[in-house]
Amino acid sequence: MKRDTEEQPAGMIDVIDRLAMLGTRYDAAPNFPAESMSALIESGHHRWFAPQASGGEAFQNDSDRCRAMAQALRQVGRGDLSIGRLYEGHVNAMSLFDWYGSPDQHRWLANALDCGAWFGVWATEPSPGVRLTPESTPLLIGEKIFASGAGGLDFALVTAASDGEARRLAIVPANEKSRTDLSGWRVRGMRASVSGRYSLEGMAVEPLMLLGAPGDYDRDPRFTAGAWRFCAAQLGGIEALVSEIRRSMRDAAREDPMQRGRFADAVVAVRTAGFWVAEAARRFASGHDDAVAIARLTRGIVENAGFIVMEAAARILGTQSTFDGQRADKIIRDLSLYLRQAGPDHARDEAAKALLDHDIWNDGDRLW
Repeated sequence: MKRDTEEQPAGMIDVIDRLAMLGTRYDAAPNFPAESMSALIESGHHRWFAPQASGGEAFQNDSDRCRAMAQALRQVGRGDLSIGRLYEGHVNAMSLFDWYGSPDQHRWLANALDCGAWFGVWATEPSPGVRLTPESTPLLIGEKIFASGAGGLDFALVTAASDGEARRLAIVPANEKSRTDLSGWRVRGMRASVSGRYSLEGMAVEPLMLLGAPGDYDRDPRFTAGAWRFCAAQLGGIEALVSEIRRSMRDAAREDPMQRGRFADAVVAVRTAGFWVAEAARRFASGHDDAVAIARLTRGIVENAGFIVMEAAARILGTQSTFDGQRADKIIRDLSLYLRQAGPDHARDEAAKALLDHDIWNDGDRLW
């Protein structure tokens, strides 16, 4: 069945509210958010962006698929940014299966999704990194860090290097408690993402569990331009904070022109970020030459929108925005961590280099 990507997915509002309610519980006692993930399974989220051969949605083209994905990521992020982070990893994994999976792997994935399996993508690692041994059935050596969903997800696609070859992806079980170390995940925000350490030491990788060829994962523009996905999830959290500011504004703040101005600035910031996320998704879908530069700029624009809206929340809501148990406080703490993902200053600098070389905007509307 084809979904109209311009329509709001059925039951999405109920899912957002449920994620927000459950998020308070997982924020207070951080554990893998099983109930929140079950809510997304019930709504069909976990299968929408799988390869069509694995039972995923039938989209007319890549543009429709990315537009629907952006909407889903934004709305899951509105409910709970920790779930947005886990969901972004899952849809990334579904895309990697779609691009690089064999027919046998698509059948395997269909069976896993039938069982409600969740996937992540883990690439961050301490030196010297994760490696594959050269045996016919290779073993993994090393561990992953900041592995979101460690010990709770069913499977992860992990990057691993081998002698003389670029790193590649291996499909591994991600729920083995004996390999999981969450003791260091002591953070103010994004607690339910349980982004801990996961040991891969001695794990055998059968041929079916090697996804794609060496170098496929790092291939641009897909690798770098794919940052638009986590920008969409972050945008959802910022949108939720703007809505919470409006809901919680007292009459005195609503009658104060300075506070109304701050609220207007917050709305402009989040809507501007929304335009850039949509453009980054569109460029990604088309494989545009400047998709990478657009995605890098989008990261900074979403980050700045987050800062503007968090500042507005502090100034408009006052101490109400800092009380434990208040939705605004949780969103602010989550955003404060999530917006730090993967070197935003470096990304902006690389985008600036592209801008100095040429205007990356649309044909017919360039400045140089």
